Amino acid sequence: MSQPVSILFVGESCFSTHTEYKGVDHFAETNYHESAQIMKELFESLGHRFTHIPCHLVPKLYPKTLEEFRRYDVVLFSDVGTNTFLLLPEMVKTGKRVTNLLKLTCDYVKEGGGFGMIGGYMTFQGFEAKGKWKGSHIEKILPVELLCMDDRCEVPEGADLCCRPDSHPILKGMPEKWPYILGYNKLIARENADVLVEFEGDPIISAAQVGKGRTLAYATDCTPHWAPQAMYQWEYYPRLWDNIVHWLAARE
Repeated sequence: MSQPVSILFVGESCFSTHTEYKGVDHFAETNYHESAQIMKELFESLGHRFTHIPCHLVPKLYPKTLEEFRRYDVVLFSDVGTNTFLLLPEMVKTGKRVTNLLKLTCDYVKEGGGFGMIGGYMTFQGFEAKGKWKGSHIEKILPVELLCMDDRCEVPEGADLCCRPDSHPILKGMPEKWPYILGYNKLIARENADVLVEFEGDPIISAAQVGKGRTLAYATDCTPHWAPQAMYQWEYYPRLWDNIVHWLAARE
């Protein structure tokens, strides 16, 4: 078995409020959902160490020093916006200076850490550009440039993916034809990036070296809705993510 990778996975959680109207009466209920459970089960089945920080716990649990970051080989952001990292309660409420968590993440990567951003409605630019990653410290280390607007490409008919197997360590052992996805964030690959998978000229998976570290842009969801059951239950899906975290951790 390959050496375990220590993964910090941030995002893929939400609270939702549902209101029902019955004539003149109505009531509301609030629910909490963690799509990250799919990825937790996948990575732990491969023997990796998986730590999840839900969106609402970022201010409390996200690493505040490089020493804390060094507990992890790879950091993955999925469906979580910049405001969650920048509008920290103690700064907003008291005006106190606080650590810029995104700048600190970049320092972690440049010193040798692995970082990946996974697509969604609040990563890259996302829904109505509310992810706000354009112009952020994180954009500077990604293998892609971001648009200045809502970058979602919805493909309800399904986008069929393919790759050139073994053309990159991340694609080692992967088949040429992949399951379909239902959408992605439209990105622009940088000149120094390796584009591993694309759809109609848009990069879906791209990677690059940044300082002593490595970064990855995974332009579609890792869980529903853009990643349908056909994708996240695909027999090669664990291999893909195993390859990704090993490459990001420089253990391919």
